[in-house]
Amino acid sequence: MTMRVLTAAILMSLTLGFPPAMAADADDAPGACTAQNPVLCPIADRPGLPRVLLIGDSVSMAYTFPVRNLLKDVANVHRVPRNGGSTVIGLGNLDDWLGAGKWDVIHVNFGLHDAKFTRFGSPAVDLDTYTRNVKVILDRLKATVARVVWATTTPVPAHVEPPTSHWADIDTYNAAATRVAKEDGVAIDDLYSVVKPREDELQRPANVHFKPGGSDVLAHAVADSIKAQLEAK
Repeated sequence: MTMRVLTAAILMSLTLGFPPAMAADADDAPGACTAQNPVLCPIADRPGLPRVLLIGDSVSMAYTFPVRNLLKDVANVHRVPRNGGSTVIGLGNLDDWLGAGKWDVIHVNFGLHDAKFTRFGSPAVDLDTYTRNVKVILDRLKATVARVVWATTTPVPAHVEPPTSHWADIDTYNAAATRVAKEDGVAIDDLYSVVKPREDELQRPANVHFKPGGSDVLAHAVADSIKAQLEAK
């Protein structure tokens, strides 16, 4: 069985029986490489530099350019060509995102889209399914022989707009994913702890997204975690 078929089979087995909870969120729209959205455009490798892949949602999209700038003489920093959304979307796209090239470090960030409530009043991906998905994703990424970094999910403010938006407990989701990552020997980039003491300063008002300065702070943490893995190779 090919890895693509295996991944599809695992995805189907994990999502059967949960069709309403897996309904796509508007924020999961994939986007495309355009002049208005250049962060999703592919880059050309500079010969001789290691290759890094960023996987994640719109929070990771916002820190992609700053990370590239911080690592411009250190690594070729690629990202997946869309909003990575939830772990369900990740499972369905990993093979395409990984491609045939060699990766030295893969930095992965899933959680906000998993824990966000759908219109049916429950998380898009329940905690048990999320935990299983994280395990499958990390095992697949480790199979590339890249060094893998798991980023914890950034905080959800106490009040978000629109007021109908709700999330399951991010601390619980982070704890589950961190446990899986540690058991798998995967490095942790604790972005949650970077942001939590400075939420009002770094995040947009009533928003899970970040001010430009906040994305820069995240970028420094991401770049440092990547450099640590490159130096350890």
